[in-house]
Amino acid sequence: MLREEPQFARLFIGQSLSVLGDRVSFVAVPFAVLSVGGSASDVGAVAAAGLVPMLLFALVGGVWADRFRRHRIMLVSDVVRCAVQGLTALLLLTGVAAVPHLVLLMIVFGTADAFFMPASTGLMPLVVGPERLREANALRGFVQSAGLVLGPALASGLVVLAGPGGALALDAVTFAVSAAFLARLRPRSAAAETAGHSAGAFLGELRAGWVQVRSRTWVWSGMAAMAVYHVVVLPSVFVLGPVLADQEWGGAASWSVITAGFGIGSVVGDVCAYRLTARRPMVLAAAALAVASCQAIVIGSGAPVALIAVLEAVTGIAVSLFFVTWETALQTHVPEAALSRVSSYDFLLSAGLMPLGLALAGPVSEALGVRPTLYGMTVIAVPAALALLCVPAVRRLPAQASPVTAADGSGSGSAQFAPEAGLP
Repeated sequence: MLREEPQFARLFIGQSLSVLGDRVSFVAVPFAVLSVGGSASDVGAVAAAGLVPMLLFALVGGVWADRFRRHRIMLVSDVVRCAVQGLTALLLLTGVAAVPHLVLLMIVFGTADAFFMPASTGLMPLVVGPERLREANALRGFVQSAGLVLGPALASGLVVLAGPGGALALDAVTFAVSAAFLARLRPRSAAAETAGHSAGAFLGELRAGWVQVRSRTWVWSGMAAMAVYHVVVLPSVFVLGPVLADQEWGGAASWSVITAGFGIGSVVGDVCAYRLTARRPMVLAAAALAVASCQAIVIGSGAPVALIAVLEAVTGIAVSLFFVTWETALQTHVPEAALSRVSSYDFLLSAGLMPLGLALAGPVSEALGVRPTLYGMTVIAVPAALALLCVPAVRRLPAQASPVTAADGSGSGSAQFAPEAGLP
């Protein structure tokens, strides 16, 4: 596929290196905070500083990505993130970094991320044909999953040898390489680009994007289920899992085994997604999300670490199947001219709301206990995922777009898009 789709090949190579750098950064940043005398609360504050901008700027990023050339927005975002990570590395390596510096820099990093993500989702249909979207998303997911396995190992070595500053310097280099590939990218022109730049035009485009979400039952119901997954389930991985590892499993080594199991499962899931064609993709997505939502009960099961790692691998397969299927469905059935705006609502309701779940997980577990909280997460999240199967539009969504929807690219957000057209 990389030989047959040269534009995708450029995007794929650049983003592959960037993803590896992100995985390194994910491990290095907490150690960077601790290395400058920060506390556990400071680690949380720096992490939140990188996520909160998604709440503030995701919708703006979606409108801009549908208004301007998406690969140029991604290019600017990569340049900004390269500068942020380079400056962070410099401050750490020279010994002048402090927690407020890291918080401020992560806010800038997160803001650039908020513009990058909607543009990235909207770019894919411009570099591959519609018949290759699922394969392209699966390959991109494969790189992200492989990064879950390789990134932490690379990060650990870099932190030991060069300190957190050295690890973040590598991340800065990967953003520079990604920017270089994006500069050479020549995607197809978007179906429609909006000329207006006034506040009124901006709000109109934002409303048009919301119409695209609201008028597609399978889209807004899928977003709601995914929001539950991010707010309810993922805190079990980012907060409560490490707590249990520290209290009962002997610390970080055991948790690394579990996360590696999840990463291996994610790789397998992306391979399956690459080869698997579902006639009703959202049925597969709903079932996969239900399995993925079992992560909390798996972590709190009390099983041996090896068994938990195996079960986490199963949930990793499900996570990859869900996200590849979901992104492909959006790119197939949402008009290309509105795709980034629709995806910006997706990121707002998922990644944007995740800090809420991260903030609540600790206090709730202190009040109820870690394991009861994990069980409660599963009781909430699994039925929310299975509820998708009760939505007719979810069960009936075909793998391919209807002629009416596929042909329409006006981007106006009006009812003429016939959002539910072609559903038997």
